[in-house]
Amino acid sequence: MIFVCPICNKSLSLTNENRSAICENGHCFDFAKEGYLYLLPPNKKHSKSPGDDKQMVAARRRFLEAGYYGLFSSALNRLAEKYLSGLKNPVVLDAGCGEGYYTGRLFRFLSEHSLNPEAYGFDISKTAVRLAAKKYREISFAVASTFGIPVLSGSADLVTDVFAPIVPSELNRVLRPGGVMILAVPGKRHLYGLKQILYDEPYENETRETEYPGFRFQERVPVEGKLCTEDPGVMRDLFAMTPYFWKTPKGGCERLEKAGKLETEIRFDFLIYRKAAEA
Repeated sequence: MIFVCPICNKSLSLTNENRSAICENGHCFDFAKEGYLYLLPPNKKHSKSPGDDKQMVAARRRFLEAGYYGLFSSALNRLAEKYLSGLKNPVVLDAGCGEGYYTGRLFRFLSEHSLNPEAYGFDISKTAVRLAAKKYREISFAVASTFGIPVLSGSADLVTDVFAPIVPSELNRVLRPGGVMILAVPGKRHLYGLKQILYDEPYENETRETEYPGFRFQERVPVEGKLCTEDPGVMRDLFAMTPYFWKTPKGGCERLEKAGKLETEIRFDFLIYRKAAEA
């Protein structure tokens, strides 16, 4: 296990017939019935129930499992296989894993391609992690914050981050020297058709190459497609899983409800970085 005590950062060992994890200082954490650990200290919580709520998590699961973003998951899987080539039993960590869609598919893909990964995921949303742990039993999940990742330093061969908050220093710390970080960010015109419905003046997403201390940029891999649907439920689910859900004026929400069809470009840019080897 690469998870550590969020209080003292000491390694965790299984105890109580594998129903709990304990550190050498006696801090003990019970596994939930779904199989995840709650490793979010009170001082790391910014609200009573941080992260995506039940409605947003349910919308994301319905939308993703319907396959609309399957091309992005497949691209992530291929990139992971490429950068993990030659490694046996790589340790993979999904930062901001949500309900586990990308984590689960990545684990399955790498397993089917004989890499035999040891996979972990964490998210600040307890609701999301509960769903992830319940469905993907082969993966170790925890409720935790990316601003203080309770993971052993230098333990991961690959860290993935799909549209989740990025704390470069923490992601760098948990990677081994030479380890790889794959970030998924929205492309310039990702969901532009949705924004044409929501806003009087739709805008393109900002794109830029970003250098992070301790990392060497490897490549940008764009993956794009089209999303077309006349299903109002699909349109509502897509809207609910985006940041636009919280900042769209009432008029835009009403236009979406009345829209009979959604046609939009979809594009993820995968940014790949390698952790600089220690001198």
